[in-house]
Amino acid sequence: MPGTDEHDHLTSCAGARAAAGPPYADCLQCGRPTEYPVDRPGIVLCPVCEWQEAQRSACSG
Repeated sequence: MPGTDEHDHLTSCAGARAAAGPPYADCLQCGRPTEYPVDRPGIVLCPVCEWQEAQRSACSG
């Protein structure tokens, strides 16, 4: 999609499935809501940032 950010497109599509529930934690990289509860320990990333991080770590070596 020319002129749009891939992250915005993917998170807008994923946002449709976000339902009311526990307070969700914000992504540590982009600040958007994640699918994880606030009290989850460790690094919390949104699905897009998780995928990008997996891409980066899989290619490093």
